[in-house]
Amino acid sequence: MVAESGGPEDQKPQSDEARSAFAPPPGTSHPASPPEEDHPTSEFALPSGVHQDPGGPASSGGGHGGASHSDTLSSAFTPPSTYRAQQSPPAFTPAQGIPMVRLTKEAPWQDRMRTMLRMPVTERPAAETIQRTDDETGPAVPRVLDLTLRIGELLLAGGEGAEDVEAAMFAVTRSYGLDRSEPTVTFTLLSISHQPSLVDDPVTASRTVRRRGTDYTRLAAVFRLVDDITSEEVDVSLEEAYRRLAEIRRNRHPYPGWVLTAAAGLLAGSASVLVGGGVLVFIVAAAGAMLGDRLAWLCAGRGLPEFYQFTVAAMPPAAMGVALTLTHSTDIRPSAVITGGLFALLPGRALVAGVQDGLTGYYITASARLLEVMYFFIGIVAGVLIILYLGVQLGAQLNPEAQFVPNDRPVLQILASMALSLAFAVLLQQERSTVLAVTLNGGVAWIVFGAMARTGDISPVAATAVAAGLVGLFGQLFSRYRYTSSLPFITAAIGPLLPGSATYFGLLGVAQNDVTRGLTSLSTAVATALAIAIGVNLGSEISRLFMRVPGAVGGASRRAAKRTRGF
Repeated sequence: MVAESGGPEDQKPQSDEARSAFAPPPGTSHPASPPEEDHPTSEFALPSGVHQDPGGPASSGGGHGGASHSDTLSSAFTPPSTYRAQQSPPAFTPAQGIPMVRLTKEAPWQDRMRTMLRMPVTERPAAETIQRTDDETGPAVPRVLDLTLRIGELLLAGGEGAEDVEAAMFAVTRSYGLDRSEPTVTFTLLSISHQPSLVDDPVTASRTVRRRGTDYTRLAAVFRLVDDITSEEVDVSLEEAYRRLAEIRRNRHPYPGWVLTAAAGLLAGSASVLVGGGVLVFIVAAAGAMLGDRLAWLCAGRGLPEFYQFTVAAMPPAAMGVALTLTHSTDIRPSAVITGGLFALLPGRALVAGVQDGLTGYYITASARLLEVMYFFIGIVAGVLIILYLGVQLGAQLNPEAQFVPNDRPVLQILASMALSLAFAVLLQQERSTVLAVTLNGGVAWIVFGAMARTGDISPVAATAVAAGLVGLFGQLFSRYRYTSSLPFITAAIGPLLPGSATYFGLLGVAQNDVTRGLTSLSTAVATALAIAIGVNLGSEISRLFMRVPGAVGGASRRAAKRTRGF
């Protein structure tokens, strides 16, 4: 090796290109370690000279030299000092204290979940897993969300209020242990979002409601499924819940088509008796309503929208009433025939649901429901007005000054109101076990209305509101007794209170070019309809004053639907 090295004359200086610009020059010593800035580190790494105490945050305050707790630095991803509750420092507590929320197991799941929804997120108690699963890690989140959306779809399509649909969806997710779930219900869209933790990505799913069908038997079955899911005594796995939900979807309606058509005729005939009709009027009104129902079914089979279905269904009763007028018979009330047909078509169910959503703070859903009611009403108005206009052109003597309802047969009218409620319950596809209760509820509503409006000479609108309030009160009590929805006990019972006569007189005034009288009567019909809806909701809210509603310990008041003052 030494022999191969050349002498001083053989050693030539290196060029600038032969060595790095960062190499130390000849004659200087190479540093033992490069400067700290030449080796950048993570901003979350511990700086030189600082050692993390292995004893954790609790022992950092008693380290060497009495160093304080803030002298020990750690990574931004380590748990904070308050992660363990046993070693957490004193936290700020308001002067009035933090109320402890305790959900009583005696209350129905509807009230418990409604209380949770009306409670701020920070005050909600942690979810308790009620339904056990075979997997220790819990059920699959997408499957639970899908089951929740399918249940909410059936409830919303059946006419249930938005708040009750959200309560049912919230109950299902909490029963399967999914905390931090937020359901959202609009008129045609259901969505739910679940966030496992603050550092995990949320999981969101949605479902669109495209078809609606009135079947309160299916609605009651869904409520029983949710009640079993939220019950600790019944084990309902995800597979079992899917199986029961599929059976509910596949079940046929409890009443065949011909029974529904007969129920429509009974409803119209009973309504005509309520407004002063006799036996012949009952028969003619029933025949007109059944014919209109069959025509509406024909239009539905051809795919026509519901607007045209209502228009076509309103024409036969109005045509029969005009035909009776042309006979110039003094013993028959043609107006009673037309009014009976209107009773069978007025969308009382959608009206009550729309106003209820508005009163509970779901304004988007309420606006959509009320817009749907307006379209249905316009369709009915169009059908009746066409026939009334033709009757006026043919010389039919339609008397807008004729007044209904003689006061000398109250027993017959009470029986007619009960028959109307019975027919309405069949049209809504209610369970046979609930038909008797809703029939009695409708009879009580008519007795209260007759006693106030006709015997006591009180405003018909005020009397209607009071009677509807009793319907809502009794409906809520019936539903809590049977642990089911209140709609089957309320919707059919308000049938005798619907503003059929005011609607007819308003349309007749418009057809005879007496717009002032027509609009006055139509405004009375609208006021009566709103009185029904508000009365039903108020009665339902009053019923909760007499029931044990879960809330804060110490007798705290029940939270309102919206925590706002309106500004």
